[in-house]
Formats: sequence, structure tokens, C-alpha cells
Amino acid sequence: MATAREVRLRIRSVKNIAQVTRALQTISASRVRKAQEAVLNSRPYAHKALEILQHLSAIPEGEHVHPLLAKSPQERRSLVILITSDRGLAGAYNTNVLRIALERFNQDESFLPIGRKGRDLLVRLGKNLVGEFSNLPPEPSFIDVSAIGQLAIEEFKKEEFDRVFLVYTDYINLLRQQPTIKQFLPLELEMVENQPEADEKPRASYIYEPGQLELINLVLVRFIQLQLYEGYLESLASEHAARMVAMQNASDNALDLSAALTLEYNKARQLAVTSDILDIVGGAEALADSSK
Repeated sequence: MATAREVRLRIRSVKNIAQVTRALQTISASRVRKAQEAVLNSRPYAHKALEILQHLSAIPEGEHVHPLLAKSPQERRSLVILITSDRGLAGAYNTNVLRIALERFNQDESFLPIGRKGRDLLVRLGKNLVGEFSNLPPEPSFIDVSAIGQLAIEEFKKEEFDRVFLVYTDYINLLRQQPTIKQFLPLELEMVENQPEADEKPRASYIYEPGQLELINLVLVRFIQLQLYEGYLESLASEHAARMVAMQNASDNALDLSAALTLEYNKARQLAVTSDILDIVGGAEALADSSK
């Protein structure tokens, strides 16, 4: 059994750790609110941009297909943009997104990691990296992330890769974050979901100035970069939410462990006091016997 001094030192260490975890929990709670607001503000813009892009691509104007929308018939090489965090202490956040990425892409795909955790693992596994980005600002702007999207677009235009995928964590709520794989390039123009049936009316015809191709060239590149920006915001909110929950659980466990150690310390101290009393009584009896 540990001595009272050893248990007292363990209690002090646990309380110090609890102070750190509570501080990290408070910081993450503050940041997750800001990240959640950023995610909710970006979704309507991305939704409307997709609507406009679908309308533009549906206008018949020749047989021209934009290079970023054209599918390769072979689809041999793929580039994977993997979004993880720069720091740990976020529960299973990094583990979940890395697991689905390595389960889906376990051949000769190349990777473009965003975040040190994903980069370090890919380097240890010997994966091919076309670049890496880390230490982005805590509250990134569109400009901070658009350069990463532009790099992926250039690699796709040079036909270095047939497809580009985005692997990130979709933020649902504070307790649920879903790792997601989305095809980034060529961009798939899916129909906008959750439209009421009452709104299914013939679309109005618009005359765009400048022409269709000029607008597609402008809107398409920006929307592709917006897809990456939105995915990064979703991952950032998921990271802070996962860290907040993990630190809350760690703080609760520290309190439970501190209570258990306090009980053990009281037992050890009581045992020491009882042992001292027995020694005193034994000594007194020995003196009494010697005096007789």
C-alpha cells in the first residue's frame, strides 16, 4: 500500500491536471461557438452558389464542358485532401477521419494533408505528399484556405490526377461529428436537396452578362475553393467540439480520481496513526514491565 506522502503527491498531480483540462475545456467552448457561427453563416452562401452554378451549367450553349467538370474515362490517379488538426487532446477526432481515409485510399493515392496530425501519420506510413499545410490561423478567412484549393485545381488541370477527394469531419452538433469523404474534382453538380415540392416550377430564363462560359469560369473556381473552405470550417468546429467534450470527460475523471485518492490518503494516514498509537502503547507496557 502506498504511503500517505506518495498518495498526497498523486492527489496534487491529479488536481494540477484537472486545472489544465478545465482551462482547455473553457477555451474550446469559446472557440466552438465562434466556429459554429462561421459554419452556419457559410452554408447558405455555398447553397446559393451551387444553385447559380447548376442554373448556368444547364443553359444549352454548345457542347463545351469545363475542364473542372469533365470526368476522365480512366480515373487512375487520385489526390486526397485530408483535414486533421495541428494539436491533440481532441478525443477520437483525428483517429476517426484518418481511419476512414486510410480504409478508402490504401493504394497509390497522393495526399495533400492540412494539419500536423495527418501529415505526421502519412509521413510515417510512407505516403506520397504533394504538399502540406499546417498552423493555419485559429479563425481562418477564405483567403487563408483558397490557396490550398488553387493548388489542387492546378494539379487537376495539369492532368496529374484524374480525381481529387476531400476528407473532412462534418459538424452535426456538439456531441456528434461525422467523418466524410466528398469528391472535390471534377465537381459533381448534384441537385439541391430539401426543396419543397410546391417550388417545383419551370425555372425562369435569365440573360447573363457576360456570357455563360465567362461566368462559369469565374463562379466555378470560386465555388470549388468555397467547398474546401466550408469543409475546413466544418472540421474546425468538429475539432473544438470534440476537444471540449474530451476535456470535460477528463476533468470529471480527475475529480473522481481525486476523491478516490483522498479516501486512500485518509486510510493511509489513519493506518499510520494507529500504528503510532500501538507503538506508544507497546512502549508504555514495556516500561511498566521493566519497572516491576
